[in-house]
Amino acid sequence: MINTAIVGLGRWGRNLVEAAAGHGRLHICSAVEPVMDGARDFCAAHGLSLFDELGTVLADNTIAAVLLATPHSLHPAQVKACAAAGKAIFCEKPLALHRADAAAMFDACRRAGVPLAVGHNRRFWPAMRALREMVASCELGTLLHIEGHNSNENSQNVTAGWRLSPEESPGGGLTGAGLHVLDAFVSLLGPVRTVHTTFTSRAPGPPPLDTTLMMLEFANGVTGTLATVRATPLFWRVHIFGTQGSAEVLDETTLVLRRSGQPPEVRALPRIDVLPAELDAFADMVEVGLPFPVPEADVLATLSAFEAGLKSIELGVTVSCDNQDSKIP
Repeated sequence: MINTAIVGLGRWGRNLVEAAAGHGRLHICSAVEPVMDGARDFCAAHGLSLFDELGTVLADNTIAAVLLATPHSLHPAQVKACAAAGKAIFCEKPLALHRADAAAMFDACRRAGVPLAVGHNRRFWPAMRALREMVASCELGTLLHIEGHNSNENSQNVTAGWRLSPEESPGGGLTGAGLHVLDAFVSLLGPVRTVHTTFTSRAPGPPPLDTTLMMLEFANGVTGTLATVRATPLFWRVHIFGTQGSAEVLDETTLVLRRSGQPPEVRALPRIDVLPAELDAFADMVEVGLPFPVPEADVLATLSAFEAGLKSIELGVTVSCDNQDSKIP
């Protein structure tokens, strides 16, 4: 059993605790949350020891791993502290707000000999797995273009806190929702070469009313568009176009294949419980050293495109991505 501490008991941190309930190999036994009053009842209900400082659990030799569900700007220092303490690390996305910080975090974990996993949970969707297999098999022919959208209206329920901060969540919905699509793009096509992004705000909120639109050119020549709207109902779409057909993922289990002269083929994949599957992969990484399904190169390529997208918003121009050490498919 991997004794684990959760750091951050906001909405997503609590989701991770509940996903780990009854897990056969990962046991969340401690929690770190600075606002302890709001966390005591939750921790009591889940049998968690509650602390207000990360250093307390890092000093506990019985704790082997740490799950980080904290504000994005805190990740670099927290990951490095966990690595120095010899703890395996699972960090929610984005790993960092800058590619250079993320690269330094991976380097620190390598030097310390501890694994680092990044929580891009859409990787585990059965439909996205099927789409990656389809692309890898060249079933769609020569790939030409990709389109994606992710909106979740979570901003309607958030009226204060760090998730509304432009410093913690820059680019409107790009940090919280759009980054999932950007990671999906990179998993399918590799690194992005250039990005042009526009951000349009209708009302600052709360809740904010805004849209973010990215136009991308990948290093392999494929073009793409990505959009996210913070205050509209949940919608997911990743649609890739090739010379032999196109394939579109609409949710966790639905993939639509289109070929010339044929009606659309709707494939319904078996549903899985995504967050426990993600934690299973982390446990495999910790126990037997299996690679986590989100490779370091993909994390860095995604953050490179993300950072270029934010710079494009600021400058109003197309921006080239930093793809040092990236492998182009």
